[in-house]
Amino acid sequence: MKKFLFFFLFTVSLFAQNHSTTGPKNGSLLIAGGSYMGEEIVSKFVELAGGKNANIVVIPTAGGREEYDDNSGFTKQLRAFGATNVVMLHTYDKNIADSDSFIKPLLRATGVWFSGGRQWRLVDAYADTKTEAALSEVLKNGGVIGGTSAGATIQGSYLARGDTKTNQIMMGDHEKGFGYIKNIAIDQHVLARNRQFDMFAILKNRPELLGIGIDESTAIVVKQNTFEVIGKSNVLIYDGTFWSRDQNDIQNPPETEHIFYFLQHGDRYNLKKRKVITD
Repeated sequence: MKKFLFFFLFTVSLFAQNHSTTGPKNGSLLIAGGSYMGEEIVSKFVELAGGKNANIVVIPTAGGREEYDDNSGFTKQLRAFGATNVVMLHTYDKNIADSDSFIKPLLRATGVWFSGGRQWRLVDAYADTKTEAALSEVLKNGGVIGGTSAGATIQGSYLARGDTKTNQIMMGDHEKGFGYIKNIAIDQHVLARNRQFDMFAILKNRPELLGIGIDESTAIVVKQNTFEVIGKSNVLIYDGTFWSRDQNDIQNPPETEHIFYFLQHGDRYNLKKRKVITD
């Protein structure tokens, strides 16, 4: 009986550990919900990278173009903000992504930014290559990885909207992200595109995941197992509980599998405990 109890408790403990939502041990993440990013989000990313003289790499691959102007998109916005060492890194060829010459800019980078588009393109280009390994090293060395829209979703372990046919399919033919946060699915543009109920399509099949939806012009800053909301709109939390800013229990809460709540600028959240930080 004692052996059975020990085995049962060990199995439960192992299951809990394997399904715990955790952020990076080192470094930071800046995960933005899409559309225009105001000065607050840009300045926070530059700050986390080490300031305006930091070595920053912008990866626009999710956008789907064959070539990119080196002074366009977020690269241009960073330079306009005053960042002096910004380079663009892009390929669709896995052989190139797996080469030592391609990853040289990442070896000295303290900040990396994934631009928007379709997140599966990032997987097809960089997953299981030296580029993906070098990206993880940026975090391990204390740098920041940021991204918006597709560049937000790719940072989770589960790749929401990863289908190559359409971004309206929540569980598609690509389901694995880069996993900078474990056991999480991240959606974007949620309120601007009326997507607030779409996350349930994933959680119905993968209930162990934490769901997070980030609206446009809004971001979360992740350090280890906590994040803070910055920006103009809301972050939606799908953790199976209800939380209210006035601390009152909702009178008629929906069923657990259909419940979510909102966080705003300055709110903080514990990923591992799946709980709003109120102190």
